[in-house]
Amino acid sequence: MRLIGSILFNIVFYISLIAVSIFILLLRPFLSTKNLQLFSSKWIIFLLYALKFFCGISWVVEGRGNIPNDACIVVSNHQGQWESFFIQTLFIPNTSIVKRELLLIPFFGWALRCMKPITLNRANKFSSLKKVIIKGVERLKAGYSIILFPEGTRIPPEKGIQRFANSCGVLSIESGIKVVPLCHNSGKFWRNKRFVKDPGEIIVKIGPVIEGKSAKEITQKSEEWVRKTYNEIN
Repeated sequence: MRLIGSILFNIVFYISLIAVSIFILLLRPFLSTKNLQLFSSKWIIFLLYALKFFCGISWVVEGRGNIPNDACIVVSNHQGQWESFFIQTLFIPNTSIVKRELLLIPFFGWALRCMKPITLNRANKFSSLKKVIIKGVERLKAGYSIILFPEGTRIPPEKGIQRFANSCGVLSIESGIKVVPLCHNSGKFWRNKRFVKDPGEIIVKIGPVIEGKSAKEITQKSEEWVRKTYNEIN
């Protein structure tokens, strides 16, 4: 049954992905980035309910009251695709950090470009980090929240929380914008690079804003909160 549900979900996923990408491309001349993201978030919610229907994966969110009204720097652990989609529905408008190659994917990549992400060149990490800080500060000051996965890559759930890169702390110090930590266990159910999904309830926790006098302090506090919370929900 899990295999059949996963097959049906993926059919819905890819057909709807192409459809919503085309709509975004058509709407781009008429809508602001924020409104395009609002439109996209409706599709993401639809997709997650399809995941719940076909694969039995539900979710619960704790700490919504910690989401500020203004722009913030969202830092989350990274396990797979689920959080990449879901977090975008919580913070609008937002800017994600994506690999440059993703923008070349037909339909999806073209639509993703309309969302104004900050792109990374994996071949040159130093210049990419510098770009993230410069562009990130610009977007934050323009009212866009930044979504960061400081672990740098997707981590299997059994490996817990890995060390955070310092980019979230640097962004916070350079922009004067606070960090909001987020923790989840989605990788237990939608495992990275595994076709068959496992039923269960994803727990998402949003923590209080984090401040500090240095980039290192802010990064350390963020990592400690996410690690402590992850241990509590597993």
